[in-house]
Amino acid sequence: MRGRGLALVAGAKMGQARAQQQYEQQAQVQEAQQQAAAAQAPATAPTTDTTAELKKLADLHEQGILTDDEFAASKKKLLGI
Repeated sequence: MRGRGLALVAGAKMGQARAQQQYEQQAQVQEAQQQAAAAQAPATAPTTDTTAELKKLADLHEQGILTDDEFAASKKKLLGI
């Protein structure tokens, strides 16, 4: 009888350890999914500062101070593209 009780306790401890391991794996998967979602989140709308900078770039482009390539490169840099 005593041996059977020890076996039950050992089995319970093994079950607890396995449940803990599964919990940790699930937490890692959820963290990875959250990081992936954060990386894919759309960029926020341009702030008024960004909008003002874009207008300045457009004015410089219209005046011929910036070439098409310079304007496109500056715009990409400003927008973080």
